Amino acid sequence: MYWTENADKDNKLKIPDNVVDLSFKLDCKCLANDNVWGLSLAIREILPWLADEPHAGIHQIHGGESMNGWNRPEEADSLIHLSKRTKLILRIPGLLVEEALELEGKTLDVDGKTLKVGKSSVKLLSLYEVQFSRYIITRPDVNEEEFLQNAVAELSKLSIPPRKLLSGKAQTFKTPDGDIMTRSLMVADLGPMEAIRLQEAGIGEGRLLGCGLFVPHKGIKHARES
Repeated sequence: MYWTENADKDNKLKIPDNVVDLSFKLDCKCLANDNVWGLSLAIREILPWLADEPHAGIHQIHGGESMNGWNRPEEADSLIHLSKRTKLILRIPGLLVEEALELEGKTLDVDGKTLKVGKSSVKLLSLYEVQFSRYIITRPDVNEEEFLQNAVAELSKLSIPPRKLLSGKAQTFKTPDGDIMTRSLMVADLGPMEAIRLQEAGIGEGRLLGCGLFVPHKGIKHARES
């Protein structure tokens, strides 16, 4: 697949704040590799309204090695080590930012690991034409072609023409209701407001488990590795 990336071509457009990323500093040395359910549960205990908000999501926390193109450890109970730059990020409606600030100063118990939540800052969504989700929920019996067809159908619901899509690595996470299987997805050649709609709505289920959430991405190489 080939495409060109023109990240600045629409940089004069005003980015809406209907949905934003609320980024918290955190103090935590390490978490279990598969911390998805534990993190979601700990946050929802303080912000229970997240479960009723369709545009709310919790970005998964990744160790420093993930940011440099390394894969997460395969073992669920192995540890990922966090740097001082690691953030806890919620994707929420802009009108609910004040309510979400209740997390500031709280200490979370994430599967027996202590995570202290610090000060926060608001980040607007991105107009970037390449968007990437590490985790889209799928099923073990769905092959890559079917996965992409399902993604095309979801994009159509958002009035986004499916121009360039690339699926990537499959991963599995544990929940009390059983394992969930995910696959990564890159969507490229988006118009600026298409990129915003995709980030606001996401694809599939599991937002509070970090699934279906899109972030800007600048390369095909790391998408294949993620």
